[in-house]
Amino acid sequence: MSSALPAYDVADVVSVPHQDKTKSEKYDYDEKVPEGPAVEVTSADHEDEYAPTTEELHTLRKIPAGMPLVAILMCAVEFTERASYYGTSGPFNNFINNKLPVGGNGAGAVAPGDLGLNQSAGALGLGSVPASALTKMFTFLAYVIPIWGGIVADNKWGRFKTICVGTAIGAIAHVILVIPAIPQVIAVPNASLGTFIVSIIILAFAAGFIKPSLGPMLCDQSPIKTPMIKYTKKGEKVIVDPQATISRYLLIFYLCINVGSLVGQLATQYSARFVGFWLAFLVPGIMYMALPPLLWWASPRLVKLPPQGTVVPDAMRVVKICLSNGGWRKLGRGDDAWWGKANPDQVLARGEAAPAWDAQFVEEVRQTFSACAVFFIIPVFILADGGIGNALNDMSVAMTLNGVPNDLLNNFNPLAIIIFGPIITYGLYPFMERIGHPIKPMMRMSIGFILASLGCVSAAVLQDRIYKTSPCLEFASTCDDVSPVSLWWQVLPYFLPAVGELFVNVTSYELAYTRSPPRMKGLVYSMALFNSAIGAAISMALSKVIEDPNLTWTWVALAVASAACAPLFPLYWGHLDHFDFAWSEEEKNAIKDGEQKKLEALKDEEKY
Repeated sequence: MSSALPAYDVADVVSVPHQDKTKSEKYDYDEKVPEGPAVEVTSADHEDEYAPTTEELHTLRKIPAGMPLVAILMCAVEFTERASYYGTSGPFNNFINNKLPVGGNGAGAVAPGDLGLNQSAGALGLGSVPASALTKMFTFLAYVIPIWGGIVADNKWGRFKTICVGTAIGAIAHVILVIPAIPQVIAVPNASLGTFIVSIIILAFAAGFIKPSLGPMLCDQSPIKTPMIKYTKKGEKVIVDPQATISRYLLIFYLCINVGSLVGQLATQYSARFVGFWLAFLVPGIMYMALPPLLWWASPRLVKLPPQGTVVPDAMRVVKICLSNGGWRKLGRGDDAWWGKANPDQVLARGEAAPAWDAQFVEEVRQTFSACAVFFIIPVFILADGGIGNALNDMSVAMTLNGVPNDLLNNFNPLAIIIFGPIITYGLYPFMERIGHPIKPMMRMSIGFILASLGCVSAAVLQDRIYKTSPCLEFASTCDDVSPVSLWWQVLPYFLPAVGELFVNVTSYELAYTRSPPRMKGLVYSMALFNSAIGAAISMALSKVIEDPNLTWTWVALAVASAACAPLFPLYWGHLDHFDFAWSEEEKNAIKDGEQKKLEALKDEEKY
């Protein structure tokens, strides 16, 4: 593993000294960075002396800094955790929904030979409605609990400790999860189901502690804290930009999520089909056990921002004052006058008791709600990305498999991200920046929604074709025979929304980190994750009606909704495109302290 990932056009750059310096002044940043790994640009000292002018900020191309080794390590942690998470959750639907295959081994595997050619792995045989309800309950919990995890990380434990606690909880969950998949336990369905539910609830708590802290901790490792002027080796004057750096980091982070998802799901799908669910649940647990040593090794090398103290109650009081005096309509886009009603001077002028906060805190709350407002529409994308309930899985069991696991096509979601992630981060975004038309965050959101809409259109056409060719016509999902339509046609409804995730999900994480104040980053990041919980809740509520013969119109409705939402982002939230991100002085001081401790711990092992 190399010590850094290459950053676009930053392999060899020279810092631009401030024009007022004398020739005799020499600083470390005056030296040419040697060729090799990507440059780790720091601004620990003399920040004001090479900050770009306003004109330069609007005219020069912005590029990301390189990724230090410890940031790559955080991506490895995410890869491992997501491989275990998706590897575990992937077989849930088949485990709950399908019966034990006729002629199988009693552990859920299909029968050998021709008999098992078009069978699907199964165990409890409870049907699609309980399967959808339980899988969506798990997703809901795994994305609601991060709100608590984010608050705890921000206010009490800090990010690293919260991740470690979540890792310990997850280890317990993985051990318990193997028990309901043992053949002797499957033979007692009530015991198997009860143990299974306990294990997935514990696993959801583990994810809820890890997810809201790992992404922000990765971003904390960024070596660039303020925009800096640089020359590339080609002589081009550019700005090494904090927000471009965060965007690059989160795209790579999301790529690691999906590499982990692909590895985990492939391993467990074939394990369940040919061996049984006990192996399908054991393999992710083995992967997960790599987390403790990774975190132990990373600990002395990480920049760890300390918890900032409890601010949520005061934030709620600020919002309450603004709502009481300014109304609800400007909650997401409140102007200076609306938010100013919570400033201490205005509170005192109205004869109310003096608040415990200052004007800066009100501005932080304003940033938080500005970032969260854009998240309200994202559940529409979440629903379009895979359908309501288990619509794609129900579609797959009605198709010709020819020996392929019916849930194999799930893997085209992470595969699409693995293919297009590097193309977008190293190709599309730098190219658009170079020609002077960078793709701003709100435009990225619109592109993602359009791709999701196209994916739903393809799913609607495919579902309609299945209904017309199935022996049971519009009740294809519960038919004993299958449609002649090949499973491989499901590539499109998996592939297109997956590429959309690179524009929607990654951008929402970027907004959560860059538009939130230091005391609320974990909370706001968890609100970005909460979109998945809302999508899961809607799926649970509609799971009983989203079944044959209504599946085609479900996809049509999602296609229309996604297309209708696409233009709202630049029209209604375009102001978020004009936010210049930089770390606060509080964060930079904490990062400097963390870097100093890290240097002391590493001694000569790493060089920053």
